[in-house]
Formats: sequence, structure tokens, C-alpha cells
Amino acid sequence: MKKLQILGPGCPKCEELAKRAAEAANALGLEFELEKIKDLNQMMSLGVFMTPALVVDGEVKVVGQVPSTEEIKKMLG
Repeated sequence: MKKLQILGPGCPKCEELAKRAAEAANALGLEFELEKIKDLNQMMSLGVFMTPALVVDGEVKVVGQVPSTEEIKKMLG
């Protein structure tokens, strides 16, 4: 099971990243858990200082942008 984490305060870009990450995981038929992290200390502990960010299984994949669903599929594949 993949663990997808969206880091950000809940802004529209954060919500869009969460939506696209879920779409990408579903399109690939992956079992996944989606967690939204709004706590600044948790974000900084992951080395993230800009939002939104996408973390897959503990590895930061995207910071400060919202990639397309297709780009996220490549990150998950």
C-alpha cells in the first residue's frame, strides 16, 4: 500500500494536488492511503518549506507546484 501525503494549509492548490494524486493512484489501480498534513513542524521535518508538496512513501516528490495527473502517475509507477 502506498502512503501519499499532501503537505499544505488546505489552500486550493493543496486540494487540487490531493485530487490529482488520488486520481493517479486510482488510475494505476494502487491501494493507497491519502493523508493531508497541515502542521508546519511536520512539513519542516520532511524538509519542505514551500507548499503544496507531495510525499510518496516518505520520499518528497514535488514541492511548490501541482503536477498533472499523468506526471503524478509516473512518480507513483
